[in-house]
Amino acid sequence: MCRNIKTLFNFEPPASELEIRDASLQFVRKLSGFSVPSKANEEAFDRAVAEVADSARRLIRSMVTNAEPKNREVEAQKARERSAQRFSAQRN
Repeated sequence: MCRNIKTLFNFEPPASELEIRDASLQFVRKLSGFSVPSKANEEAFDRAVAEVADSARRLIRSMVTNAEPKNREVEAQKARERSAQRFSAQRN
């Protein structure tokens, strides 16, 4: 599950609200062990997602770097290449 959590800091354009929420949802899913909570746990689950998203937003906004912002397309291509290498190595 956590493989879907992507680095959100230092990108141009900055991380969107949807990206932050998706990463927060994946994190809470991993911690709770549930992809979809039961009705009894739904409120706590949703509250945790919102709190993690708030924390992530504050973290991203407060961090500083001298590095140039990364390009999303370039980073995505690098990830695809790493994945292709990893899976082709497993087949051999």
